[in-house]
Amino acid sequence: MSFLFLSMALMFAQAPAPKVASSPKTAVAATAKPASKTAPALKQGGTVRPVTARPVTAVRPAAATKPASTAVPQTDELKTIYAIGLSIHRSLGQFDLSSEELAVVQQAIQDAAANQPAVPLSEWGPKLQGLVQARQSRQAEKEKQRSIDFIAKAGGELGVLKTESGLLYRELAAGSGANPKASDTVKVHYRGTLVDGTEFDSSYKRNEPAQFPLGNVIPCWTEGVQRMKVGGKSRLVCPADLAYGDSGRPSIPGGAALIFEIELLEITGGK
Repeated sequence: MSFLFLSMALMFAQAPAPKVASSPKTAVAATAKPASKTAPALKQGGTVRPVTARPVTAVRPAAATKPASTAVPQTDELKTIYAIGLSIHRSLGQFDLSSEELAVVQQAIQDAAANQPAVPLSEWGPKLQGLVQARQSRQAEKEKQRSIDFIAKAGGELGVLKTESGLLYRELAAGSGANPKASDTVKVHYRGTLVDGTEFDSSYKRNEPAQFPLGNVIPCWTEGVQRMKVGGKSRLVCPADLAYGDSGRPSIPGGAALIFEIELLEITGGK
């Protein structure tokens, strides 16, 4: 998902510049990608005619400060079109853009719609992959520091056990059943948040417990859930190296520590 918009943009760069109609439109398809998928390779090539008369610096300042509209689209078609903007915004998250940089992106969309790009996409589009990697590394370093600070504070809370791996474990409600083994399949309810409280996943919201082999999940879960008894509830604080590391996931920044509240409902199978 996060690379879809960028990949499509570079694919369009391979074709000759289209003729401008009286009311130019832009169509962008947004499709959710599974969290485990890797980003598709950015394509290179193509020719786009540069327009030297429009320098990149010619960006209207108002674009960065214009307040967001609160109007809700009234038809299903307009709501779907509105989702295009939401998808593009999500895809831009990996770039960690400032308000000034976002204004440049907005100007580029306007210039492209008018078939008057200030720089050739064929030349600068292939550089997007390098920018993504640099910005992701920058974001990961900032997230790591936030996570280190959070874990240091959380480790001192009453009832928190810090294991040898760095996992912070706290029992919220005692269970009375058996402890699962790493080879067991378990059924749980859970809620996952970032250190700033942002919720990125919840089986409670789906109203459907999750079931999975305990050995096939992130190390934090494999270790932490084995400490629980059926019927119990616990809070796990997972350092990034016990979760998704520096790569992260679409809704999880690289370098992020994760907090899970887990309720162990049942051990459904084992070896």
